[in-house]
Amino acid sequence: MAKQGPSGANGADMPAFGGDYTDRRPCCNPISDPRPARVAAQRWCPYRSRVEQVGRRHTAHGPEGAPSGRCCNQEGTKPRDPRVPLLPLLARIADALDRLAPPRPAPIDFHAADAFVWQADGDRLSPVPEVSKVDISLLQGVQNQRDILLENTRRFAQGLPANNALLWGARGMGKSSLVKSVHAAVNEAAGRPLGHGPLALVEIHREDIPSLPRLLAAVRDSGRRFVLFCDDLSFTNDDAHYKSLKAVLEGGVEGRPANVVFYATSNRRHLMPRDMIDNERSTAINPSEAVEEKVSLSDRFGLWLGFHNCDQDTYFAMVDGYAAALGLTVPVAELHARAVEWAVTRGNRSGRVAWQFIQDMAGQAGGSRDHTPDL
Repeated sequence: MAKQGPSGANGADMPAFGGDYTDRRPCCNPISDPRPARVAAQRWCPYRSRVEQVGRRHTAHGPEGAPSGRCCNQEGTKPRDPRVPLLPLLARIADALDRLAPPRPAPIDFHAADAFVWQADGDRLSPVPEVSKVDISLLQGVQNQRDILLENTRRFAQGLPANNALLWGARGMGKSSLVKSVHAAVNEAAGRPLGHGPLALVEIHREDIPSLPRLLAAVRDSGRRFVLFCDDLSFTNDDAHYKSLKAVLEGGVEGRPANVVFYATSNRRHLMPRDMIDNERSTAINPSEAVEEKVSLSDRFGLWLGFHNCDQDTYFAMVDGYAAALGLTVPVAELHARAVEWAVTRGNRSGRVAWQFIQDMAGQAGGSRDHTPDL
């Protein structure tokens, strides 16, 4: 007479597992339970309609108690149906992951143009087909600064050592226009087609300065020489980006690549507000060290080119040059009188004010209108 198994928790009789209840049954679960079957945990088997006393090693049984060849895992979940093909399922999962992943950035074409704008969000260079600039001969009152920056840029284009340049000073006096005009003059002198000039101009916005190391890594082995240009560069009291810029320009392990030079314009000589430096001087334990740390960024620029407010004669020279470039035939006396009135209403004399005045005159005369330069 066959031995009866112990009763389950629900009152149902357990099947007999042999005379001594110590059967060891093969299972897909690699973990084995050394305990005898009579003390093994009770669990619901998905292939039977009643509770079966099973250990970690067991065989799932069919309706009549015969082994079915399938096994429930430790948690009692149903295994994958072997009739479902596995490769198509994996292919669908891979396709779904590809759709969720960001697209791979396209390779940068460094010969698409001679000027680019750095897009930090996608680490890419957007080509600029036409740069908003003025002819270098139209820049008045900055002849000394023009000659110094032009010579530095020419040496750099020839593969010779060159300095980073900081153009600082009064607003509207042609700092940004000089950088773009010098770049255009050097490329025009080379006589090469678009995209193959000796220099490429790359503008990086002030808020994208933290991405400057990525930009340098992108252009380091590009085969072209680059003038990185940041317009209106300055830092506030709570802005610590100037520390990363110091290491990138000079002092870092990698340093500035040999094919890159950095030009920046600012209304501040030391790129920081005066009260920021004064606060450091008055509150620091060692005032001289605190000020040195703040102004050390401007020392990374080998060239300091100052731009100052122009006098009336220089202002008239700017007006006359712009009027001739646009073909205005207004008498000189009338032109100067109206230029003085325009400057008084603006409260300033500068190259930007002169250009805006000539734009207004050209509009009234029905003349041509060029793109307004960023003086």
